[in-house]
Amino acid sequence: MPGLTKSLSFPTDVPTHSLLVVDYQLLKAGNADEVAKLWHAATHTGFWYLFNHGVEWEVNAMFDLGAETLALPLSEKMMYEQGDNGDSFGYKARGTIATDLNGTRDTVEFLNIAQDDALSWPRPTHRTYPSTVNARMDGVVVPFIQKSMAVNNTLLDIFEQLLGLPKGAIAALHDGGETCGSEARVVKTPPNQSSAGIGAHTDFGTLTFLHNRLGGLQVLPPGSQEWQYVKPLPGHAICNVGDALAIFSGGILRSNLHRVMPPPGQQSRFERYSVAFFTRPKDTVVLRPLAEESTSIADAVTANPKAEFYSGATAGEWTARRIRKLRLRNRKGPETWVEAKGTEHQNVFAGPGVVTASA
Repeated sequence: MPGLTKSLSFPTDVPTHSLLVVDYQLLKAGNADEVAKLWHAATHTGFWYLFNHGVEWEVNAMFDLGAETLALPLSEKMMYEQGDNGDSFGYKARGTIATDLNGTRDTVEFLNIAQDDALSWPRPTHRTYPSTVNARMDGVVVPFIQKSMAVNNTLLDIFEQLLGLPKGAIAALHDGGETCGSEARVVKTPPNQSSAGIGAHTDFGTLTFLHNRLGGLQVLPPGSQEWQYVKPLPGHAICNVGDALAIFSGGILRSNLHRVMPPPGQQSRFERYSVAFFTRPKDTVVLRPLAEESTSIADAVTANPKAEFYSGATAGEWTARRIRKLRLRNRKGPETWVEAKGTEHQNVFAGPGVVTASA
């Protein structure tokens, strides 16, 4: 199963976007060149490769868990369905969300496992999960989530310092004292698809830590109208900034448009799996620029007076709205797709050298 265990040769005749490669161990050691590379990636494209992150074993185990769980009978998986009210945790069946303005159905299924549920295991905080997940919660899911949290928190500490924020300012928005939307995800795309698995979007939360074996992820580079594949690299995660961090930073850090398409070339003949961890703020945190705590963020907000930084929404409301509006059962028309959007349609990015773009 190449989509699960290894990567087939990536075709050379499709448009690809080169991401900067960042060494996690050098970041932890405070290497100035590596920190500068991370900052450039986060303020320009909003995406980068991360290697030497130390989560390889847990990632491989999550691929196995995903394959086993998503192979369960649909009737069993539907016992854990997320529903249409904007809940993120649980199972999402194929064809239940829109991928574009016309309401085209998605082609992927996935399971989201709440960070809160993993850390409170065996006591559920939000919900329960299939038996295949429960059997590997202690040995696989919890270690994957804990290590992924550590990676993303290291990156957030670096961004916090470079944004001129007081120590602990970003960490306080994500501490474990309250519920949050952070989650692990396993995704399965069937072979031989011809349409989008997940439509063009920005991520809901703070940081994404993604692992692919086959192609399919595409980004829309700033200032470009051409979608480009991101080539999977063995042992390398793909990381990106989400809406919450873009808003907290006053647009200095970029939450960039991306989508999931069928794998290119011969890779399309195989099932495609991916594993991700999404860091999101506490549900009660209001999404707003941290302008009162950082002069650089205050300056960025001043430089972008038309940006809609102050929605008044909490992180929990932001995520629930976007999920709820994507569900086809809640669709009223093209306006529902627009109502599901995050920062895509806002000129909110003010990072150094960033070319602003809207979808």
